Amino acid sequence: MNILGISAYYHDSAACLVQDGRIVAAAQEERFSRRKHDSSFPHHAVRYCLAEGGAVGDGIDAVVFYDKPLTKFGRILKTYYAVAPRGSRSFLMAIPLWLREKLWISASIEQSLQAAGVGKTHRLYFCEHHESHAASAFFASPFESAAILVLDGVGEWATASLGRGRGNYLDLHDELHFPHSLGLLYSAFTYFTGFRVNSGEYKLMGLAPYGRARYVDTIKEHLIDIREDGSFRLNMDYFGYLDGLTMTNARFADLFGGPPRPPESPLTRREMDLARSVQVVTEEIVLKQAIHAHEVTGERYLCLAGGVALNCVANGRLLREGPFDDIWIQPAAGDAGGALGAALHLWHHVLGNERQVDGVNDRMQGAYLGPAYTDVEIGEWLDAHGLPYRHLDDG
Repeated sequence: MNILGISAYYHDSAACLVQDGRIVAAAQEERFSRRKHDSSFPHHAVRYCLAEGGAVGDGIDAVVFYDKPLTKFGRILKTYYAVAPRGSRSFLMAIPLWLREKLWISASIEQSLQAAGVGKTHRLYFCEHHESHAASAFFASPFESAAILVLDGVGEWATASLGRGRGNYLDLHDELHFPHSLGLLYSAFTYFTGFRVNSGEYKLMGLAPYGRARYVDTIKEHLIDIREDGSFRLNMDYFGYLDGLTMTNARFADLFGGPPRPPESPLTRREMDLARSVQVVTEEIVLKQAIHAHEVTGERYLCLAGGVALNCVANGRLLREGPFDDIWIQPAAGDAGGALGAALHLWHHVLGNERQVDGVNDRMQGAYLGPAYTDVEIGEWLDAHGLPYRHLDDG
């Protein structure tokens, strides 16, 4: 059975082909379009997956989209209703796109699939966002059973999910909901320190070692209430993403001594200290949630996914100080990996197909699942475009 997983329309669009439970190919659209974090339908990635798996035309049996857009639309409507009349500007900007495109997502996906070379004989499924993340981590891991943590900005409603995977089944039984989000807290500081949201979070993490954690108490006193199990609530009086077009507001700026750093302007001690402080808070929450997951599930192993799982500094601390014997992190922990997880979720969890694991080797067999080019192909392309080059021996 050929299952095509799709992630699209938000950021990091991707496609993945799973054949009878085996991951054959996976790629992000940005690798072909050369547009960083490309959010468009992954036409090129789909064509690559079809060619790699020999599944052109009617060879695809099922297509799985990585989240449920109508549930997400319900969250957006409820959020705007709760804060109205505040947020009218961002509401008027967002709703036309939903009414024009996203409410008719099934038809849009089918049209794009046909344009990418997929036939009409498949069934179309939708997987919840955090289930896609969880499946990408657990079903690709070497573990027969494990605790699962999904931490990101927001899916449909969930911003953090705790669960357990066992065999071909996974269950997410504990969630935090929007607007209380560790991923969005980190993105708020990404924005405030002058980096691009959903792109520059790694820069904030990389900046943290240069700073001092002098804002940790301020963050805990004003922005976030952290409980012992790692759950938390954000003080939305300081954030703008509920009813505005920015991540933070004027109260946030007053709290940290002035407006956000303009992008590309010189970094100051303030930005370095803010980066270090929010990194410390993030690590504390991740560690507490992991300890809670261990207590609740009793599992020896942990699988991680979601955008926050790309924070390798927090992951390193979790590996050193956490209660688990071992952890496995989906390499494509962000939304691109949702394409992989959606396909695996259908094959194992929905259709009930068993997994074969050995406790050591993961099911991905490495993360190099995208296109590769031989020296001959590269030379032919350079010749065709009249570009000079020199071939170097391996030695």
